[in-house]
Amino acid sequence: MNVRSIAPVVLLLSFRVFAQVPSAPVTGEVTVKTAHYEVMSDMGDGERLAQEMENRFTVYSRLFRFEPARAALPLKVRAWQDRETYDNYVSARLGSSRSGAVYLHYNQSDRRELVINRGSAEEWHNLPYQTFIQYLRAFVPFPPSWIREGFAIYFSTVGFSGSGEINYEENLSWLETVKGLGGRAPGIEDILLADQRGIPENFQSVSWSLVSFFLSSGREEYFRTLTDCFMVLSGEKTAAENSQAVVDRIRLWNSLENMEKDYRAYINSRRTFAELVAEGEKAYAEGDPAGAELAFVTAMNQKPSHHVPYYYLGLLSYGENSYVMAEEYYRMSLERGADRALVSYARGVNAAAAGKNREALAFLEEAASASPERYREKAESLIARIGGNSR
Repeated sequence: MNVRSIAPVVLLLSFRVFAQVPSAPVTGEVTVKTAHYEVMSDMGDGERLAQEMENRFTVYSRLFRFEPARAALPLKVRAWQDRETYDNYVSARLGSSRSGAVYLHYNQSDRRELVINRGSAEEWHNLPYQTFIQYLRAFVPFPPSWIREGFAIYFSTVGFSGSGEINYEENLSWLETVKGLGGRAPGIEDILLADQRGIPENFQSVSWSLVSFFLSSGREEYFRTLTDCFMVLSGEKTAAENSQAVVDRIRLWNSLENMEKDYRAYINSRRTFAELVAEGEKAYAEGDPAGAELAFVTAMNQKPSHHVPYYYLGLLSYGENSYVMAEEYYRMSLERGADRALVSYARGVNAAAAGKNREALAFLEEAASASPERYREKAESLIARIGGNSR
């Protein structure tokens, strides 16, 4: 099967960041200073956290390319494992706490800091969002709201492995909302000038969709337009003034009316993960392997951590007698949380077709054991055909 990678081009994420990090944290408060950050952690994992911050800084800088001298460095990060300590600290400054992580912005740059409830479940959801806000506002204290919100959402799914290798799945959680707005969706100009005209309804979702359009439409002129806009952002201007500067820059080279049409067409062309899976399942059931492959490869590229595309790509490979590839896809689907009984039965059928009877018997017995009500009868029937002497 000719598997094609058809994920949107995301230029800023086409690299790896490697870092040496401690293998395990030690307890005790630690303060670590790096090129761009000063990190305090009471878990003793300040070096690990500081390296993650630097990695994120590198990801953002690949796109925005702000001059480091524009920011008041180092950027401060304060992390507590104890929830009560974190809540008390944040509440004293905001009047109430914020779950997981929050960036505290002040006019005095030396008071600005990112505060994290280290190890909390909410940290993993909120930290990437808040880390980008800290980065952006270090250079542009009052950026256009669509840039702040849209890119914070766009970067919210950036993560790193223990070795520092970047992990990214495009954040499409707002796509269904945006597509559902239809004719009620605000126009591009209203999004761009929200700081002057007022924040429209569903602003986070449409801000993300506009960022996605600029980055992933495949139109080089729009990507170039976006990077031009970054050049006119000023640390001395209000959000409304920065918004107007961006619109003026866009209008130098683009028709907002044409851009609006292209933006709408782009959003309509994007499909959610659920839509892609449904499309693939339908094509598979109707005997259209090429259509099914295209849908499932797209779904896999969109959400590499989900098991469903791998399972169906395994079925498609099996249907083409590509048994080695089928086994690899089944294995990857299992690693990502697929139903063990379902996948074990499929692996058994695949191994039997490949003439690997001992492996087939083991997989089929595993399927029968994992879910006897669903697979015992079918597994035993196939085992009988293979023959017990193949053990």
